[in-house]
Amino acid sequence: MKYIPASLVFICCFIFGGIMFKTMTPPKCEKLEQTDTIFVLTGDTRRIPYALKKLDSLQYGNLYIIGAGAPQNITTKKHIAIESASKSTYQNALAIKKITDQEHLKRIVIVTTEDHMNRALYLLRDTLPDTDIIACPASLTGMSTPLRLKRWGIEYIKYIVTMFGIKES
Repeated sequence: MKYIPASLVFICCFIFGGIMFKTMTPPKCEKLEQTDTIFVLTGDTRRIPYALKKLDSLQYGNLYIIGAGAPQNITTKKHIAIESASKSTYQNALAIKKITDQEHLKRIVIVTTEDHMNRALYLLRDTLPDTDIIACPASLTGMSTPLRLKRWGIEYIKYIVTMFGIKES
């Protein structure tokens, strides 16, 4: 009986895991409530405009822009606050926890791009186990297939690293 090389098994497992990673990403934004608080993670130009559009659909909602690179001129709009000290997804989660605790929020909405959503949710659910976290992924439409695959691959590797306990990846 011939044996299967370990490298082939590893590659197959990696590819299968990548497919699972992609399929477990929420395909669209879940239903929002009129009083929801939205947290948008900076890092991609699609995220903030998408979050602003979601905020406009809420009668009493609030928006927190979390992370370095947030545009400072946006705070002239009501119901918007900026946290710009956090520099990583894990630091974003800690900043969101601080705000969630201060505001006594039991339900929050997370906006990030679809490729980043799984890792963001993993870190947030670990940081905020008693909070209802609603996923609201911004689509990567309009991006070339090679660039999209590269981004998904990078996020998949970061997700694996995060699962092994390395949160600052």
